[in-house]
Amino acid sequence: MFISWKNLPQEMKTSSVRKYYDMLARRRFSLLVKRAFDVIVSLIMLILLSWLFLILAVMIKVDSKGPVFFRQTRVTTGNRDFRIFKFRTMVDNADKMGSLVTTGSDMRITKVGSKIRKCRLDEIPQLINVLKGEMTFVGTRPEVRKYVDAYTEEMMATLLMPAGITSLASICYKDEDDIIDEYTAKGMTVDEAYVDEVLPDKMRYNLEYIEKFSFLYDIKLMLKTAVSVIR
Repeated sequence: MFISWKNLPQEMKTSSVRKYYDMLARRRFSLLVKRAFDVIVSLIMLILLSWLFLILAVMIKVDSKGPVFFRQTRVTTGNRDFRIFKFRTMVDNADKMGSLVTTGSDMRITKVGSKIRKCRLDEIPQLINVLKGEMTFVGTRPEVRKYVDAYTEEMMATLLMPAGITSLASICYKDEDDIIDEYTAKGMTVDEAYVDEVLPDKMRYNLEYIEKFSFLYDIKLMLKTAVSVIR
């Protein structure tokens, strides 16, 4: 789970990243506990939620044409690509019809998809990615390569840990679609709003997470996520 400094890609071997690497290096035991928790809990949840997977799969297939799952290449530990699992909430091939960022008024979102997104049920299949070690329960949300290429040197430090299902940034930006809509209403494109305004602020939270990281802090953020979804 924790990549040694010598095995990191060259683009991550900077003084900005080293500061955060040293923080995590002192918390190796917490990282091991985090991985054990990921494996055990994701496996249990996949079994217990199998009925929900079936119901959502049927709803998605009845509502619109296309696959049940949305698969897209994202970036995780060590600046490595992986294929994320999500329930499809948009029309098939939506990523080829517009921006890679979704807004609240996005016409590509299906009727069932809109309801699923509000409760974040589209994220459930990422339990598969967690079990495989490509993701973790708490960590920086995985971005597509296009936006990772826009990272500053310091932002690259977020790739020292696996991408997460939830994070402090996810909680603070649970209404991200609406926030981007506000910027586009002012004349910005969706990509400009995300890269110039939203992404830097989210990364501030993600870097703060590394500084505060501990297994107990992860549990706290998971509970906060549950509360934010219910509200």
